[in-house]
Amino acid sequence: MTVSAFLNVESSATGRRWIGPGIEADRLAEAMAQETRLPLPLARVLVARGVEPQDAARFLAPQLRDLLPDPRSLKGMERAATRFLTAVKAHEKVAIFADYDVDGGASAALLITWLRQMGQRATLYIPDRISEGYGPNEPAMAELAQAHSLIICVDCGTLSHAPIAAAEGADVLVLDHHLGGEELPPALAVVNPNRQDEDGALGHLCAASVVFLMLVEANRQLRADGVQGPDLMAMLDLVALATVADVAPLIGVNRALVRQGLKVMGRRERPGMVALCDVARMDQAPSTYHLGFLLGPRINAGGRIGAADLGARLLASDDPHETQALAERLDMLNTERRDIENRVRDAALAQAEARGLDGPLVWAAGEGWHPGVVGIVAARLKEATNRPAVVIGLEGGIGKGSARSVAGVDLGAAVQRVTAEGLFLKGGGHKMAAGLTLAADKLEPAMARLAELLARQGAGNAGPRDLRLDGLLMPGAATTGLIDEIEKAGPFGQSAPAPRFAFAAMTVFAPRRIGETHLRFSFGDGMGARIDAIAFGAFDGPLGPMLEQPGAARYHLAGRLEINSWGGRNKVQLRLEDASKA
Repeated sequence: MTVSAFLNVESSATGRRWIGPGIEADRLAEAMAQETRLPLPLARVLVARGVEPQDAARFLAPQLRDLLPDPRSLKGMERAATRFLTAVKAHEKVAIFADYDVDGGASAALLITWLRQMGQRATLYIPDRISEGYGPNEPAMAELAQAHSLIICVDCGTLSHAPIAAAEGADVLVLDHHLGGEELPPALAVVNPNRQDEDGALGHLCAASVVFLMLVEANRQLRADGVQGPDLMAMLDLVALATVADVAPLIGVNRALVRQGLKVMGRRERPGMVALCDVARMDQAPSTYHLGFLLGPRINAGGRIGAADLGARLLASDDPHETQALAERLDMLNTERRDIENRVRDAALAQAEARGLDGPLVWAAGEGWHPGVVGIVAARLKEATNRPAVVIGLEGGIGKGSARSVAGVDLGAAVQRVTAEGLFLKGGGHKMAAGLTLAADKLEPAMARLAELLARQGAGNAGPRDLRLDGLLMPGAATTGLIDEIEKAGPFGQSAPAPRFAFAAMTVFAPRRIGETHLRFSFGDGMGARIDAIAFGAFDGPLGPMLEQPGAARYHLAGRLEINSWGGRNKVQLRLEDASKA
């Protein structure tokens, strides 16, 4: 049975079909609103999340004490925490080997902060993306083992058998979340919710959350000895940043971790986070948007095109002067990264379009494409085509690439399979993202095999993307109070999209271009109430040209409501995503 299009929008300005709540969802939402006395728009959001009326209050106020799992439920956790504390008590030399992205940097910063509060120091090692690549390597691990008795690999290491074996004379702990293989590396402990012998119940955790759980276990062991450990709640800003930036699903305990972490970040107590927020010109309470689109990219810029350890050093430092300098450098690198990304994105999109965008996999490869931006460009291709995407930079006969997936398609498992079959030299990741290395002469067969495996999972079956809406609103009902209520269902992000509402048959007023690609306007229904709207990137597609000269036409508008704080005033604003002539 085909569901009729919401507001009869079969093909919007961006070519999408609008899908609204069904009759049963409407009935459940109205029943929930009556039983809980919550606003109907919020009840619609909760019904869409599968929340029952009796669970609404707990869902709207998630508590860590209710949701945080027992760290010992993860295999190897107790052994890892015990060995970590042994090193602390004996003042052993400890090295931290971290990945160069936000999750790796935040994981390292958690350990460094905890150790500093215990009067200890650690050596930070983050590999260079271009010369060393992802994860532990044999020369680095062997060198670290000569000067350290304990090496902790964070956000990496699960597949690093030979490099960990090369760390002779040192114990190695792996705290990771990437998909594991059939055999574990020869580490003292491998703590990873995505080990093959785990049940997957905590598979949505990022590496920083795994590190956080080890510190919870370490504090518990300290308390058993009558010692008070560092304040872990004050470190949740790092966990929140890593969770959002690593695109971990905001479900279960992740919701509580991010929600509490945003509160901690709002207190502006971590010098590195304060400096980063200031260079990003954040003038509002932090949200998942700020973490994912303002802070995360700046931290990643160091690992992408600059010095790999800049982000971790910024997050771990307690020196305001150092953090200010690091934040400014990362901000400059981020601007440079955007320029490089735009060039690679244009070339990759042209190549992918020439190859065809209707298969199970969209991919592009180019000589000299900077390996630091291929992941971002892959994400752009994925968003534009609603298909898994791979982008590869080629140099010296070797290709290094990143891949991004769509919901319901396990990309990491497919990449691991192609690696095991010998078409990739290296490869691994998780469901939504993966990295790979291959010989240039294996490019075509490797991509064909990956596409075949993804097709078996249903990739490529999706037609034009549906735009899912949580309901219809009148401008007069879209108040700051309603937005505050809806925000209680957050935080919003991966697997928990921010609610999206439609406004029917609106008149568009005073449209004006902002910069090169954005559009700002207001709209109303003729009943007196008007709402401001902004459409980012509107002139990169059809929305800008259509709404810039609206004439007398009326439009159905769809997007996400937010509060725009400016000049001491809070106003409702629609972040427009789509439109259609009424």
